[in-house]
Amino acid sequence: MQKRPVLLKRKKKPTLLWRKLLFFLVLFFGFLLATYHYREALLYYFSFKTHLKSKEDKIAQARIYQILDKYSNKVVGIDVSHYQGKINWSKVNLLENKFPITFVFIRASIGNDKVDERFKENWKEAKKRQFICGAYHYYRPNENSITQAKLFIKTVQLQNGDFPPVLDIEKLPKEQSVDSLKIGLKRWLELVDAHYKIKPIIYTSERYYNDFLKEEFSEYTFWVANYNFFVENLKDDWLFWQFTEKGQITGIDANVDVNIYNGSLKMLDYLRISQ
Repeated sequence: MQKRPVLLKRKKKPTLLWRKLLFFLVLFFGFLLATYHYREALLYYFSFKTHLKSKEDKIAQARIYQILDKYSNKVVGIDVSHYQGKINWSKVNLLENKFPITFVFIRASIGNDKVDERFKENWKEAKKRQFICGAYHYYRPNENSITQAKLFIKTVQLQNGDFPPVLDIEKLPKEQSVDSLKIGLKRWLELVDAHYKIKPIIYTSERYYNDFLKEEFSEYTFWVANYNFFVENLKDDWLFWQFTEKGQITGIDANVDVNIYNGSLKMLDYLRISQ
């Protein structure tokens, strides 16, 4: 006798409602975990930082406070561009009313034809405040590397005591291969090195650093951005760590990037230009 085929029941896919519920549960428990993790700093923020409207803002600021407090023996600085608007440099002094700002990186140029509209003003005023200053170029992958280097050189006059020039690379090219991009980056670095007589620093994200730059550009030092909420440790191969873009400082209306130098103030002096 021929047996009836056994019909296998298909598993029902989770409904949209269950998916949404699962998503919100993950967010909720993530929020609880973050709150517990930063509980000590949050006591300060929920009590006194009444101008912060949302819990997310308070947790973000609590993370900043906790990391700065953890690395209170390190040197702290910020980086700015026209996105911060007009800065009242006379009031720029402390992060969280406790941690002194020692250095400032200022965007100078973008691609092959644009100068940051507030570079001259920010450079002049930051120097008046005697911050250690550095200038960076935002590199556009699909534009000529030599032209970009020449624009930076034309825009920025570095002096003794300044930081080496900085190349900011964040995006992958759309019109060329990654190998071609690396050739362009090396041309920019070599031309700028030859002009200022000092090896530039490279700024990038941690993922970009690990995937594309770490091996082939190992002779350079790196300023690495990682805003991951639960990353709290400064890695040995990071010269600078940009750990947040949500810093709040008196004198600057917009949020600002905050950076930690991986060393002491004395060590920082050896990094600066000296001719």
